[in-house]
Amino acid sequence: MVDVILGMQWGDEGKGKIVDYFAPRYDIIARFQGGPNAGHTLYVNGKKIVLHQIPSGIFHQNTINIIGNGVVLDPVTLKRECDAVAAFGIDVKKNLFISERTNIIVPTHRALDKASEMQKGDSKIGSTLKGIGPAYMDKTGRNALRVGDVLQKNFTTEYIRLRLKHQKLLDNFHFVEDIGAWEEEFFEALEFLKTLNVVNGEYFIHEKIRDGKKVLAEGAQGSMLDIDFGTFPFVTSSNTISAGVCTGLGVSPRMIGEVMGVTKAYCTRVGGGPFPTELENETGELIRKTGSEFGATTGRPRRCGWIDLVALKYAAMLNGVTQMIMTKADVLDGFSDLEMCTAYKINGRETKELPYQMNGITIEPVLKNFAGWNTPTVHCREAAQLPEKMKTYISFINEYVGAPVKVVSNGPEREQIVHL
Repeated sequence: MVDVILGMQWGDEGKGKIVDYFAPRYDIIARFQGGPNAGHTLYVNGKKIVLHQIPSGIFHQNTINIIGNGVVLDPVTLKRECDAVAAFGIDVKKNLFISERTNIIVPTHRALDKASEMQKGDSKIGSTLKGIGPAYMDKTGRNALRVGDVLQKNFTTEYIRLRLKHQKLLDNFHFVEDIGAWEEEFFEALEFLKTLNVVNGEYFIHEKIRDGKKVLAEGAQGSMLDIDFGTFPFVTSSNTISAGVCTGLGVSPRMIGEVMGVTKAYCTRVGGGPFPTELENETGELIRKTGSEFGATTGRPRRCGWIDLVALKYAAMLNGVTQMIMTKADVLDGFSDLEMCTAYKINGRETKELPYQMNGITIEPVLKNFAGWNTPTVHCREAAQLPEKMKTYISFINEYVGAPVKVVSNGPEREQIVHL
């Protein structure tokens, strides 16, 4: 069976720590979608490291880590990550495997991403400018280069073909930056990529499952950024929900077991797009500072707000979530008063359904007040140690969403975990 851990909000839910925590229970950790815009932050031996493409199980020596075909891979970022991981004494050539069907981000994808975003002016979607959108466009347009192509003799010819195609588009954007340094770094990274374990991903993972190995699929970004079901057009370019596991790894729906959805105790969002519970006031700033809410990839300050149960229930429905994991609960330790969004008011009418189009309309969150626990919880390791007011807060979420919070993360370290 394949269990799944994914985000239920707009990403940045703290999935990296959660995957790292659960990794010892699994034989294989597999990334099934997304690109290097995903920043999964881990703390290893007290040191912080951010992973962008390598699965978060890499620090467990006996765990196989797979980058699946649903990912778009930047070889340059991958090499940097591998170097950073190696500094911790981890041999990535031993337990990191890459599907040969995985699409590659080339330098001109990054150029196209930047040129396109610059042209949008005030309509920018907040792209991380990593080339992910253009890479997925080439995938659906059947123009992409894949990891397996790197091992072929005609790769350079195919790369030039794609580069010329992109150059015509860049000329239309009047993009004149020199990307020669990017290309030099890219081809150096490709030589490193050739030394890694490139496998026929779908056969590889099925063989392991037949051998009784347990697989954990690791999602990037969050459900509200899904290309089909998120807050379009302010979304990512892949399917971030559990359905993406099947297409991103080559496994059937019958193989999906537990679906663990990760949510913060509040909400954050990076970049543009609708955010009904956003707090553009002192409370929002206090959440940002207390939670160190700055993008792991870009460093951009995250927009902060109260937890949005309308969106959370929507995400649970789409993913078939069997249990939830609440992170950063400790960030709310110092608050005497808390609120949750239980409905949206649109044009004077209340609804508990996510509208088809959230952009360009006014959504007023209907808020329910809760008493904050206003006491430190970072030391708690047992459910009995948690404040009763925190338990009340969690119980309401369980009832509203229809899926139980089974785990609470109350700090960045591995041991700061409470099972309910």
